[in-house]
Amino acid sequence: MAVHLDGEFAFGLALIHALWLKIGQTLTDAQIEELKAADTLEKARVRAVDFIGYRPRSVAEVRRRLTRAGVDEENIAQIVANLRDAGLLDDASFSKEWVESRLRSAPKSRRMMAWELRQKGVAQGVIDETLQAADVDDAQTAQDMARRRLPRLASADALTKKRKLSEYLARNGFDYAIISEAVAAVLTQDSSTEE
Repeated sequence: MAVHLDGEFAFGLALIHALWLKIGQTLTDAQIEELKAADTLEKARVRAVDFIGYRPRSVAEVRRRLTRAGVDEENIAQIVANLRDAGLLDDASFSKEWVESRLRSAPKSRRMMAWELRQKGVAQGVIDETLQAADVDDAQTAQDMARRRLPRLASADALTKKRKLSEYLARNGFDYAIISEAVAAVLTQDSSTEE
């Protein structure tokens, strides 16, 4: 809603803050500043809700987004507190959903998922609890990933298959021992099905 002072446009205002205004009403400078501050907070809150509406976010991601948008720290703290109170912002829930999504659609190693969550600003304790609760089995995940990748290498020789599968698993954060076991198991199964 547009607010006009003395017949000229002064500033825009979210409808929620403009409901009590009346045409011809006199406002003090303090009231004008209060309205502007409330409007700034409301716009930042809407920005944060839109941001977490797309997909779940960590607290740190919301803070970074609001900081980039020029929102001051006091308003960011208030918005984060409000979103937490409403149950819309929770690092533990975010981490759980992130790990479940990763395991379903784009599996990674336990170490890689922990790194991704750290990049999103989640505390190490929350990450550890989440990965423990999810019961992430790197050995099984690596074998499953190698098995799904193997058909792409159907025309390659055994040495090339081994190298390519090992590189693929390494890029996804698995350590050498798990990679060796997974590749050996998958290639053994593959060679036994070819015979």
